[in-house]
Amino acid sequence: MTVDFGYGRVPLRRVASIAWKGTWSEAKIRSNFARIEKWTKARGLRTGAWIFREPNPTSFEVAIQVLGKARGGDGIRVRSLAAGRVARVTFDPEAVSPRVIYHGVYDWLRAQRREKKIRSVGDYREVYTADPWRNARAWAHCTVEIVVRP
Repeated sequence: MTVDFGYGRVPLRRVASIAWKGTWSEAKIRSNFARIEKWTKARGLRTGAWIFREPNPTSFEVAIQVLGKARGGDGIRVRSLAAGRVARVTFDPEAVSPRVIYHGVYDWLRAQRREKKIRSVGDYREVYTADPWRNARAWAHCTVEIVVRP
């Protein structure tokens, strides 16, 4: 499997999200994704990308892109993730360890900053096309996006 880092643009994304502080827990991540999915289905909303963010080691956010008009409620916040330039890599977590990917992208971005190709690095997110626990294709195409400022 080939893994390559590159730049691209992401559009503005309206998302329904849940954020929390605490320790990392896959069970909590799954349950919050399920809660958002149930909330969107109850409102008849079409959905897009599934996004996981870890702004710092003790803060987490799960979000599902909503297509159409929506208002938050029931502990779920509807907000926008800004459009912008990102560095991205798509890989299969079963074929390549996420540790290797994250280590490689950190080093690549550090070199890009040293060469003055980018000014700074922002938010890191994992993006899936659907529920990664129930859809093997979504899991096999995990995309890590890192907001960069040129």
